[in-house]
Amino acid sequence: MTDAELRNLLLDCVAVWSIAARVEAGTDGVTLHAPDGAYLVQVAPADLRPVRWFLRTPEREAANRPPRAVPSIVALLSALRNALGGEGGSRLRVGAAG
Repeated sequence: MTDAELRNLLLDCVAVWSIAARVEAGTDGVTLHAPDGAYLVQVAPADLRPVRWFLRTPEREAANRPPRAVPSIVALLSALRNALGGEGGSRLRVGAAG
C-alpha cells in the first residue's frame, strides 16, 4: 500500500468515524492532525514482519514511548479509531430471528 493509498483510506475512515482531522502524506508516513495532536502512521520495514505498521499517538509521544507496532491494517484502523475516540458504527448480525 502506498502512502497515497493509505492517505485516501484514512480520509474515508475519519469521515466515517466522525472525526475532525486533517490527513496528509509526508516523507515519514501519513499524519492525522486531530484536535488533541498528531497521529503518525508508518509502514514497518519488511525485516520486522509480522509487524506491518507503526502508530505514534500524542499520548505515546508525551510519555516518551516508542510507536505501537501493529500486525495488520485492520488492527491499525481499530487502534487508530480507538485512540481518536471515533464512532464504531452499527454492527451487522446474521442469524435466525428469535
